[in-house]
Amino acid sequence: MSAGITIDQGGPQQVKHEVPRAQANREELVERIARAVRTDGKVEPLRGLHLYRVSSPAGPFHGMSDLAFCVIAQGSKEVHLGEECYRYDPYHYLLTTVKLPVMTQIVEASPERPYLSLRLELDSTLVCSVMTEAGYISARDRSNVRGISVSLLDAGLLDAAVRLVALVDSPAEARFLMPLITREIIYRLLMGEQGDRLRHIAVLNGHTHRIVRAIERLRKEFDRPLRIENLADELGMSVSSFHHHFKTVTGMSPLQFQKRLRLQEARQLMLGEHLDAASAAYRVGYDDASHFNREYKRFFGLPPIRDVARLRDVTRRNGELGTD
Repeated sequence: MSAGITIDQGGPQQVKHEVPRAQANREELVERIARAVRTDGKVEPLRGLHLYRVSSPAGPFHGMSDLAFCVIAQGSKEVHLGEECYRYDPYHYLLTTVKLPVMTQIVEASPERPYLSLRLELDSTLVCSVMTEAGYISARDRSNVRGISVSLLDAGLLDAAVRLVALVDSPAEARFLMPLITREIIYRLLMGEQGDRLRHIAVLNGHTHRIVRAIERLRKEFDRPLRIENLADELGMSVSSFHHHFKTVTGMSPLQFQKRLRLQEARQLMLGEHLDAASAAYRVGYDDASHFNREYKRFFGLPPIRDVARLRDVTRRNGELGTD
């Protein structure tokens, strides 16, 4: 496991003190997701609402995070960002606020008790709207701007999550009620432990605004040479300040961030376009195929050819699994 932050499960201790309503909500969430996703895989029964089921520990999966609220009904999962590891379970929620390259692993799942979860996509414009209506114009604490974090799932958020998934059985009602429940979830997030961090991203305040711009630039131009001095100058920051604030938000240096984007894109090219390793390496910006092979193996654990063959085999057997 990577060094860094790890959120430990607190389930057994918390169950003793949990009110019957919360226990009932947890059981209902498990039942509804299990009914909506009857075999391993993922579905999107309502636009922006993704449901997942996995019957055995799985991963690692490499992908990109986005602005989303994630809840586990049963099982547990680890999300790795840079050198930090975030583990969550039915008693914690995950909030991601920036598009970042992450690695995920499902660590608790079995045929008898499959991993069941939901991911709700959030829209930054809607976050700003709710924030403004609630009277929050800016964040109070400007230090905690990491693009991903885990917090305790309180009774209000849990109840809203259950009502959201319940709409899967009522598509006609979902058209009107899903936007209302989504706004409620955003409001509760803004009022909760991660509220300041969510407000940071929503208003793109201070250095966070500049780092988000840098992230978008790197995502669009990952195959081009990275000139830190030029990028920092365009953002109106010193090189040292840029490095510091970039790592605060993303958990990694700009060069590490670019490398992960390149390796993930190369993997997709080999899988989706059936490119060989050398061609994929050149497409994503590597000049030396052997250097690419070494970095690919270090990051994904296998050389490109063996890794892609393994992924195709896994996809054929189990279907494609998501990253959240």
